[in-house]
Amino acid sequence: MMHRACMAKKTISIDMEAYRRLSAARKEANESFFQVIKRAVWREEGKTCGALVAALPRMDTVDDEVLEILELAQHTDLPPDNPWK
Repeated sequence: MMHRACMAKKTISIDMEAYRRLSAARKEANESFFQVIKRAVWREEGKTCGALVAALPRMDTVDDEVLEILELAQHTDLPPDNPWK
C-alpha cells in the first residue's frame, strides 16, 4: 500500500496590489504563489530595542529643522480633556 504525504493548506485573502506583486515576483509563468512566498527573503531580526540600536548606524539622520518641529509638537500636542470623546 502506498501512502502519500498530505500537506495542510490554508486559504488567504490578499488585495490586488499584493496579488500583482506576487505575480510580478514569479520566475516563470507556472510558478505557484506558495513557491514565490517560500523563496522570499524575510527579515529575521526581532522587534527589540537591541535590534533598533543595531540598526541605527544604517538609518538616515534628520536635520535640525525636523528635530525642532518634533520638539514643538511634543509640547503642544496635549491629550484631550476627555479621552473617551
